[in-house]
Amino acid sequence: MTQDVSRHPADTMEPHRLAGILTFLQEAERLKDTIRSGSTRKGRPESTAEHSWRLTLMVFLFQKELEGIDLLKLVKLCVVHDLGEAISGDIPAPLQQDGDDREARERQDFQILCAGLAEDVAGDLLGLWDEYAAASTAEARLAKAFDKLETVLQHHLMPPQSAEFHAFNLTYGRSRTDAFPLTRQIREIVDSQTRALVSEAQDRND
Repeated sequence: MTQDVSRHPADTMEPHRLAGILTFLQEAERLKDTIRSGSTRKGRPESTAEHSWRLTLMVFLFQKELEGIDLLKLVKLCVVHDLGEAISGDIPAPLQQDGDDREARERQDFQILCAGLAEDVAGDLLGLWDEYAAASTAEARLAKAFDKLETVLQHHLMPPQSAEFHAFNLTYGRSRTDAFPLTRQIREIVDSQTRALVSEAQDRND
């Protein structure tokens, strides 16, 4: 009888390959301490890892509306899209400027993060990061659209903010969320909630 030599989920790994993955995981943990400009509903600063988790949950919940989309790839893109921030941190959207080197820096940081991984694993991760950055596929464009929506939804949960803070959200990521009928539909609801928050903030200052 010919022995089945195909790999199974419980098979052992080559030690160097395993060590590289474990080291990567330990370094990626830095994302838990990478603080974003937003906060939780209780006012605690939000980490990039928390944002990435809820973004991934968000796309999973809409999976039945994403016919024709490679859901696994979309989830992978959401998981890796901000991993480079584990090295140099996050730059709040209002402070980002056209022509800055933020994207190049994040890619370099991501390469540093992947340095100890086996070549094929690092290549897969970097390929996903580049796909997201270039918005070169429907999955990448969806990931970007949901990324903007998750951010604004989190802003809605924060303790009371200024009218200017919420007004910024009315234009934030508009081109990304307008890319698909579903994300446009979600954006309409989100914008309605944002406008209500702007009004509330103005009333507080009257």
